[in-house]
Amino acid sequence: MPDKFRLTLAQLNPTVGDISGNAAKALQAHKTGADAGADLVALPEMFLTGYQTQDMVLKPAFQAESAKQLAQLAKDCSGGPALTIGAPLVEDGKLYNAYFLLQDGAVAVVARKHHLPNEDVFDEHRLFDSGPISGPYNVNGVRIGSPVCEDAWHADVAETMAESGAHILLIPNGSPYRRNKHDLRIGLMVARVVENGLPLVYLNMVGGQDDQVFDGATFVLNSTTDLAVQLPVFEENITHVDFGRGKDGWQAVQGERDIHGDEWEQDYRCMVMALRDYMAKTGFKKVLLGLSGGIDSAIVATIAADALGPENVRCVMLPSEYTSQESLDDAAAVATALGCQLNTVPIGAGRAAITETLAPLFEGYDPDVTEENIQSRLRGLLLMAMSNKFGEMLMTTGNKSEVAVGYATIYGDMAGGYNPIKDMYKTRVFETCRWRNKNHRDWMMGPAGEMISPNIIDKPPTAELRDDQKDSDSLPPYDVLDVILTELIDHDKSVPEVVAMGYDRATVKRVEHLIYISEYKRFQSAPGTRLTLKAFWLDRRYPMANAWRDPG
Repeated sequence: MPDKFRLTLAQLNPTVGDISGNAAKALQAHKTGADAGADLVALPEMFLTGYQTQDMVLKPAFQAESAKQLAQLAKDCSGGPALTIGAPLVEDGKLYNAYFLLQDGAVAVVARKHHLPNEDVFDEHRLFDSGPISGPYNVNGVRIGSPVCEDAWHADVAETMAESGAHILLIPNGSPYRRNKHDLRIGLMVARVVENGLPLVYLNMVGGQDDQVFDGATFVLNSTTDLAVQLPVFEENITHVDFGRGKDGWQAVQGERDIHGDEWEQDYRCMVMALRDYMAKTGFKKVLLGLSGGIDSAIVATIAADALGPENVRCVMLPSEYTSQESLDDAAAVATALGCQLNTVPIGAGRAAITETLAPLFEGYDPDVTEENIQSRLRGLLLMAMSNKFGEMLMTTGNKSEVAVGYATIYGDMAGGYNPIKDMYKTRVFETCRWRNKNHRDWMMGPAGEMISPNIIDKPPTAELRDDQKDSDSLPPYDVLDVILTELIDHDKSVPEVVAMGYDRATVKRVEHLIYISEYKRFQSAPGTRLTLKAFWLDRRYPMANAWRDPG
């Protein structure tokens, strides 16, 4: 048995469905490892196809192309270090989420995922069969066990591999970000180390895929549970980890230990990466958005500038007679600070034409929310026209509080292709603006400094669809609303439990009602960055036709 072992960890960003492109990335990582004298180059779970594939992995042609590219990758890697990579496996009529050891020009070993996650964003029971627990595989005399992602969240797979003679646990992951999840991962992996007395490598992929963002944050723990290596979050990284064998078995040599930002920085970076990758992976280069002078559109414009560069962001002001000079000034100040293009397209003439067209039908009816929504839908029509004409993706800007209670106009301000703040409650939007004003990082493509003036942050929120309108006319104050929403949605508490916290029962019941009757809007809303365990889409799935109300 050797006394030294070099492992190259490739924390990389695949694209779902770009199987040949992902294979090329794996091959380049293999070359990097070969140049560094690695014994093994490791890539994350399902890297070859990208993750999550959802039902696309069920297509026979997709499965066949993956198998073809895997075989070719094995040949291309012949003569260098071994390579491990995740991909689907079709075997005896079953489909597995598998992890392959490529060695000497062929597939040498296959580990099949045993525990299939079937909660929050995962539907693996729908897609894959559960595989048997595998033993370790041998790479140049070192025995490595690879529990695949969820397998390491349970004790049995790692224990079986340790009992079968594993020297190192290498865990390939496709683990998406949610706020404060890294501490949970560390805690669970420390448990595996304590149980088995083996060093552990937690290798995660990185990059945005629809609503989910894989944050990387790869780390290595020694058998003493000491942190030997910690890679950055939200960026690609290839690093070489050296292991040495001593009287206490194999241990990793101390290497890079990146210090991660706090939850405010990580949430913000997650939104930036989500938008950047969504654009790149769907073929868009530029975005546009309606800039109202309010806080939500201001932070979305800033996120877009940081993700794509200010030159790729078009801001559009669409004033009506209800738009205040303060809002016009605030919107212009944001666009100027960011360095984004700014267009002004008044909606008065269009609104007058629509009002005249509908006048015969609406005669005898008093003005109400109908006329307010016409303004919002006219803005959506104009923005979509610009999107079509200029080839720029329209962004929508509703925060989670508005999305939760339906305080948005379907086919109006809900129009758009992506919403970075969809999973961020309004009160967190305020704090995120303050954080961005005070902080700038090298991964931000927008300028440093105050992008969102204190006036935008501090003034009462308003949709400006009628005279003297305030959000508080229709909703509880956001500091109250957001607590109620957090308890009802994120914590699944009952109405009596929230009332017991000191909140008015009628208010709580009204908020509960608004949540349920707005499900159809959320069903049709743009995708947006997942930041929490109860993001709207795959994390929280409710019926649109729904008579249930908490009887308490």
